[in-house]
Amino acid sequence: MTDDHPVTGLLLAAGGGRRLGGRPKALLTHRGRPLVEHAVAVLRAGGCERVHVVLGAAADDVRARADLAGCVLVENPAWEEGMGSSLRAGLGSLAGTGASAALVLLVDQPGIGAAAVARVRAAYRSAGSLAAAAYEGERGHPVLFGADHWAGIVASAAGDRGARAYLKEHASALTLVECGDVADDYDIDTEADLEHLE
Repeated sequence: MTDDHPVTGLLLAAGGGRRLGGRPKALLTHRGRPLVEHAVAVLRAGGCERVHVVLGAAADDVRARADLAGCVLVENPAWEEGMGSSLRAGLGSLAGTGASAALVLLVDQPGIGAAAVARVRAAYRSAGSLAAAAYEGERGHPVLFGADHWAGIVASAAGDRGARAYLKEHASALTLVECGDVADDYDIDTEADLEHLE
């Protein structure tokens, strides 16, 4: 049986916005809607028909205020431990879905649009694929993890490092996809960063 949609979008949107005075990033407003909604639209426009969203901080508020129809919502009760816990929860939610790869996007990077998602998604070849967007040669997001890599990533993902250690260890297998001409990989981390929101 072949899967017509082997790459599932995985949006990490559980952060509590510590450096933003405790405002959950998923609920920051961008172009009139919650940031989590914008990010889901980016994944879909970039070719990910299936999207899993990892929620944590203010998860009930996010469900109430954001239109996430058609998404699989994954609750990360350990979200305060950092991005690693969200990555583990998200990859765990893909087990048994038939997905061959996860395309991971962070909710707090609105400068990354559908063009970058589509480019990284196009690097998918098989469950052994490993690819990431690059900005002037430096690895960034989004990142594509073939299913063959999930167990290793889950085993090494800790704190806010996510898959950094795994990607460093498997650098020779990683395909870098230059996206600097179509995306900006800034994060919304501090009050000063809020100027990037529209």
